[in-house]
Amino acid sequence: MKLKCIIVDDEPLAVALLKSYAEQTPFLELAATFNSAITAINAMAELDIDLIFLDINMPQMNGLELSKSLPASVKVIFTTAYDQYAIEGFRLNALDYLLKPISYADFLSAAQRAQEWYTRTGNKQETSLFIKSGYQTRKIELDSILYIENQKDYVDFYLEGIAEPVSSLMSMHSLEAKLPKDTFMRTHRSFIVNLSKVQIVERYCILFGKKYVPVSETYRKSFQQFIDQHLL
Repeated sequence: MKLKCIIVDDEPLAVALLKSYAEQTPFLELAATFNSAITAINAMAELDIDLIFLDINMPQMNGLELSKSLPASVKVIFTTAYDQYAIEGFRLNALDYLLKPISYADFLSAAQRAQEWYTRTGNKQETSLFIKSGYQTRKIELDSILYIENQKDYVDFYLEGIAEPVSSLMSMHSLEAKLPKDTFMRTHRSFIVNLSKVQIVERYCILFGKKYVPVSETYRKSFQQFIDQHLL
């Protein structure tokens, strides 16, 4: 499996080195690089990443603070010149802690640890989830979901065979972390679709009945790859 990753470091030379390492590692897909934790955290909701190579000692927001805001499904490999942060890093469940200057051998070893973690946990996917809807707690089978739409403070689940959506107070970011990545894909900042339910695609829109779900430019490459894999 491929892991979608980003690099966050305020040192341009460190970013360039890690970028070259990521690009020569076949099972890594480098989505973006950032020179600050704040710009990274503002962009991550759109990127749907698995792994962060994260510097610790950065201005405004450091890497430790950023890691505390991440969902459990996003794993961290810290990259730093300071070993005094190691204990705190591992307390935050980092997969690895690389001291600069970082060799490719050490980088690869840490990346392989991430790959092993995702391979191990990816075999234990849930087939349903419980959500709070009004005063009820409802079980939703993942296979019944057509698509999910963000409504700012809550999300709407559109389900097969049900005319009205089921609403729940939660964020798209937290929900996305719970959904299996091989079945559900973000196609827009406001939409997640069940790929197994995609039947008709028209000009970067997915048609569910009379509803057009957009595929924004940010997600078109990933969605087109999915279409190409299933194209006759």
